[in-house]
Amino acid sequence: MTLETPTTGLQLRSLVTDDGHLKLLLQSAPIPEPGENEVVVRIEATPINPSDQATLIIPADVSTGETTGTGADTVYTAKLRKGIESRVKPRVGKPLPIGNEGAGTVVKAGSSDAAQALLGKTVAVLDGALYCQYRKVNVMQCMTLNEGTTAKAAASCFVNPLTSLGFVETMRMEGYKAIIHTAAASNLGQMLNRICQDDGIDLINIVRKKDQAELLKAQGAKYICNSSDDTFMDDLTAAIEATGAYIAFDATGGGDLGSRILSCMERAALKDVDLPGPYGSTTFKQLYIYGGLDMSPTIINRNFGFSWGINAWLLTPFLQKVGMEKGMELRKRVADELDTTFASHYSDEISLVDALNKDIVTAYSQQATGKKFLINPSK
Repeated sequence: MTLETPTTGLQLRSLVTDDGHLKLLLQSAPIPEPGENEVVVRIEATPINPSDQATLIIPADVSTGETTGTGADTVYTAKLRKGIESRVKPRVGKPLPIGNEGAGTVVKAGSSDAAQALLGKTVAVLDGALYCQYRKVNVMQCMTLNEGTTAKAAASCFVNPLTSLGFVETMRMEGYKAIIHTAAASNLGQMLNRICQDDGIDLINIVRKKDQAELLKAQGAKYICNSSDDTFMDDLTAAIEATGAYIAFDATGGGDLGSRILSCMERAALKDVDLPGPYGSTTFKQLYIYGGLDMSPTIINRNFGFSWGINAWLLTPFLQKVGMEKGMELRKRVADELDTTFASHYSDEISLVDALNKDIVTAYSQQATGKKFLINPSK
């Protein structure tokens, strides 16, 4: 059984060319028939997350961007950033899909009971190619939503909510009791702040601007450290002493912020140690890098002893690690608290064609706090 659908739909692709450019373009593709445990979703809302930007536009020097054509023939073209050529070489000539999450209406369903139960319903989807009008996915990639939930409200059900919940679960699994988080005024950061307040967990929020600190303060955040302040290192050390936060999740990636966090952890750990040995404190300090808001090299100044770890954190490996039962438990919490804890806010709603407009590309490529774009492929 199916709902009425066209035979083809548009898909957004990001292409690196052999002459040193990045192109964003639209391709038309047939709408496939679903298999037994599959559904076809008409995508009605899909956010531009930092995790999407890596494929979408980060390789490009947006100051050189130009848009040509109209409608489905619109193409955005920009030169590659200097020094990034070797990193994107495997992409040359391959128009890649984008869009990790989104939501929409199930318009075709396979023969299984699970697939048929979703027909006509609004679902959230985790996939990787959702900047498109129609997408075929397995039923396990869909999140069932509570009655009355709109596609716009459900568009960001997966990445930010499950990542923020994943930070808390990782903290618990590794035996820590408090968290440090950077880029804390982001949508994800605000979600994490609400989770920690609800669950009684101390959270140290690191921001870089005064207005970001004021935003979080208004939302009840207790520990806020501004990395632009001259007193940042002292402020962060004091917050770690007060909370025992020896696990950090860093969204910036580049620069020395992660190193500074580890240094403050060590300072806090040594507060009551009269004669530290040559290897520093025995308190294990864990830094997880989960984003790349700063594209510069990661700088580590090893002044924090020998009891530490630096690792990457990604959502998919985390979900594989905790297993299906825990993953479904986290999904249910997201669905139940979608209008509160996990509410997302968007500054702009654009179409697939709009996403190729050079001025709009420049705006969403900035990844500025308070500027989150939502694509509605059905517009």
